[in-house]
Amino acid sequence: MDLEKAPEPAGGEGCLVVAIRLPVRIVVLVLVVPVRMVWDALVVAARFLGDTVFRPVGRAVLWVGRAVFVWPLVGLWRYVLVPLGTALRWLGTVLLVVPAVALYRWVLTPLGHAALWFHARVLTPLGRGLAVCAAAVRDGLLWLGRRLVVVPSVWLYRWVLTPAGHALLWCGKGLVALGALLVTGIGGVLYWTTQVLVVLPALAVWRWVLVPVGRVLGVVAREAGAALGHAWRIAGYVSLAVGRALAALFRWMVVEPARWVYRSVLTPVGHVVRDAVLRPVAEAARSAGRVTRHTLRSVGVTVRQVRSDVRRALLGERRTPGTQGVQDVRKSLR
Repeated sequence: MDLEKAPEPAGGEGCLVVAIRLPVRIVVLVLVVPVRMVWDALVVAARFLGDTVFRPVGRAVLWVGRAVFVWPLVGLWRYVLVPLGTALRWLGTVLLVVPAVALYRWVLTPLGHAALWFHARVLTPLGRGLAVCAAAVRDGLLWLGRRLVVVPSVWLYRWVLTPAGHALLWCGKGLVALGALLVTGIGGVLYWTTQVLVVLPALAVWRWVLVPVGRVLGVVAREAGAALGHAWRIAGYVSLAVGRALAALFRWMVVEPARWVYRSVLTPVGHVVRDAVLRPVAEAARSAGRVTRHTLRSVGVTVRQVRSDVRRALLGERRTPGTQGVQDVRKSLR
């Protein structure tokens, strides 16, 4: 069996890739074949158990769950809770809704109308008078606040706070410029120190150590992944061949002998038993049934005749114009 699906072009591949590919694929194939065969066996066993065990058990559990939980709950809801809810709703309507409607109509509505009349006739004029008084007081307080607070505050802001703020702003600008100059100098020193002590060594380590090692590891990982996929496919073919061989062995060792025994031994024996034993027994049983039914029918007719004779001997023959036709029809049916 070829280890590769198709020949791959060698152009653009280094000697390291070619040297790594074949050993990695051989090792991965040896490791993957048992895993794939075990996996396929577990899949077949799981399907068999699912079709023969888990699905019937699930249906039985579902039926039992319906019988134990769903149907009792449905009966409880339909025959207990719904009538109880209907009765409670009727009681709530009679005991709560009707009194509440009567209270609203005959007590709260007149009280509300009285409250509206009191608000329109008394509270509204009183509120208007209080509003006029409050407006006068507000105007007086505003005039006093403007004369005692606003004018002195404007004078203090214009002639004291503004010159002091300008002076402080000029001093702050000088301090900021001095701080910026110091920060720029210190930042330049730290920048060149970091470049010399950290960045250049890290760049050299990245360029001359980590990049080559990463390329080698990438080649190894890529080839290992490709070999794993290739080995998994080959292991699938091997597992399929082994499964077919086992199925053929089982068919020739168990199924074919059982089929031959059924076809060559059990079928003729069954035909002989059916023709020699079962059919005569069935015919005899049918004949006995017909005789028994005929006998029971004759006994019934005799019993009815005896009963009619006894009733006629004890009570006499009684005929009425309305029942004569019915008795004639009964006699004709008998």
